Amino acid sequence: MVQLEVLLQTIVSGLLLGGLYALIGLGMTLIMGVMKIINLAHGELMMVAMYIAYWMFTLMGVDPYVAVFIASPVLFVIGILIQKYLVTPVIKVESILPENQVILTVGIGMVLVSLATVFFKSDYRSTPVDYASTTWYLSDFWANSPIELSVSLLWAVSFFFAVAITLALWFFLSRTDMGKQIRATSQDSDAAILMGINVNRVRALSFGLGAAIVGAAGCLFIPLYYLYPALGGQFTLIAFVITILGGLGSIIGAIVGGLILGVFESLTSTYVGMGWAPVGRFVIFVAALVFLPGGIASILKRKRLGK
Repeated sequence: MVQLEVLLQTIVSGLLLGGLYALIGLGMTLIMGVMKIINLAHGELMMVAMYIAYWMFTLMGVDPYVAVFIASPVLFVIGILIQKYLVTPVIKVESILPENQVILTVGIGMVLVSLATVFFKSDYRSTPVDYASTTWYLSDFWANSPIELSVSLLWAVSFFFAVAITLALWFFLSRTDMGKQIRATSQDSDAAILMGINVNRVRALSFGLGAAIVGAAGCLFIPLYYLYPALGGQFTLIAFVITILGGLGSIIGAIVGGLILGVFESLTSTYVGMGWAPVGRFVIFVAALVFLPGGIASILKRKRLGK
């Protein structure tokens, strides 16, 4: 019974982590789907949002979850500016490097880390909210429960915020005219131009939206993680693994991929060791490349076609 309790607790923790991972992966997937580039400054943009949330908490006492509504619009504007003034000019240049825009995003990430180090030093920072130690137990709601499971309030709130943002994104992409323009551009940009869609505006909006989503993820993570300038690198890697696992440009694939990665990392930490979680992440990445090159999106596509 104890082993079952440990397993269930590990899966619950993994799903909560996976929900946040999915939100991070969604931003990179959206940019990848529309612009056909991998934004390797993704985690660094998340780091910027975390610093915004941190300083709002430190200087003004603003709760990190409230900071979502301020940091995300700021990241949205930053994303549009990056796309308009940095990415678009580089895409137009004929370079000997076939993916020069990807290298550009690496440079943007390095600049953001350097600026954060100069202005904020390399110190570890956190947002110690008053309710950080609050935990819900299954026995609180079910007195005769044969097993005991617990959920931290911080993880639960961050998870439900992530779900709400994901649902809002799904509604935007599936029910609004602009969302349909984004989907059309991601499927075939040439056909979208022929249909009268302003592809340049759609691409700018998509980059801004991707930055805003990862900015929201940063605000949801900061009550749970320490913040430092180099933090973004690991989350860029996580988003990249989710993008590959979910299938390039697939929103549903990114959600499922994030949940799988979260549960797999949680199982690895519990049964192998905390330090082995990045190794588990690497195993998922290699396994996806070798055994599922089209990602989860290819499975979903086959199911829809009945093959």
